[in-house]
Amino acid sequence: MTKLRVGLLFGGRSVEHEVSISSATSIARALDPSRYDVCLIGVDHDGRWHLAPGTLPTRDGIEGPLVHLSGTPGERDLVDASGGVVVAGLDLIFPIVHGRGGEDGMLQGLLELVELPYVGSGVLGSALQMDKEVGKRLLVSAGLPVLPYRCVRRNAFDDDPAGCTRRLLEALPLPLFVKPANGGSSVGIHRVATGADLLPALRDAFRYDRKLVVEQGIAARDVEVALLGNDPVEASVAGEIRTAHEFYDYEAKYVDEATELLVPAPVSDAAAERMRDLAVRAFAALEGRGLGRVDFLVDRESEEVWLNEVNSLPGFTDVSMYPRLWEASGLPYPALLDRLIELALEDHRERSTLETQYRTS
Repeated sequence: MTKLRVGLLFGGRSVEHEVSISSATSIARALDPSRYDVCLIGVDHDGRWHLAPGTLPTRDGIEGPLVHLSGTPGERDLVDASGGVVVAGLDLIFPIVHGRGGEDGMLQGLLELVELPYVGSGVLGSALQMDKEVGKRLLVSAGLPVLPYRCVRRNAFDDDPAGCTRRLLEALPLPLFVKPANGGSSVGIHRVATGADLLPALRDAFRYDRKLVVEQGIAARDVEVALLGNDPVEASVAGEIRTAHEFYDYEAKYVDEATELLVPAPVSDAAAERMRDLAVRAFAALEGRGLGRVDFLVDRESEEVWLNEVNSLPGFTDVSMYPRLWEASGLPYPALLDRLIELALEDHRERSTLETQYRTS
């Protein structure tokens, strides 16, 4: 059997650089060497691509010769600065570059231009799912349940920080959550319990983005559903996250070993089925494709369900919820990776049949 040459792309310029390396390490270990010839491509903090050595770095320090895609549609080679071919004939890219520059549509646009298949959502879907504020707007338009929120832009905040803070406190009840609109792994997110805490939370969050989402907080459980497919899309069992932290922050996700992932989530059958249905509808509303994870907030008293966000490129570390949800749904990690690659190739084949020139009858 001819092996598929898979470019596993990791690292990146975002604050989730180290998380991406952890995800790529898990994927590289699980890809079947009898089926795939894996090419490790590391993106450093400056955005340069390196042909990585046979093992991935533990955290940072991506090294190896500089490479890039040729840029010519249909040519699937990695070349060096002189144009010499370093790796020939990539069959697809498995991008596991989290955050800005990786899951916001920019990388997907590059791969579309060179006509190289890739795992995950396309340009539009990636951009919509990355931007929490635009995503919420579309979810509300689709009639899906979203907690009250406001958008804050940096220019308006800089012009009148006190007035901006006052208007938010008048519009939304405490506690509040302050989030960079285009971020991940809970970096820059703050839970605001008092009015005095809001201004410093806004200032810190603006370090990571020019646009913020400020939303009403509730006493809720964090529950997630994983999605897989192009059309139709399958939903996994639901899983709950329990942490001793105030919320599911970066430390709780990647550092604190006491964080629990309960799969399946201990919720009623009705609540679980509602979340599975809402997850598929939210994925469609935000143009999802291939894979996604939908995060919910479930009221601790009533089990009322609220959509939190849709993630187009969920984590693939050893402790990540996405692969664990599919494992519990009957799809082991290696088979999950096989399916994602199949979906990427299937989508590329379908799009390749579209006419690109107008012909009269």
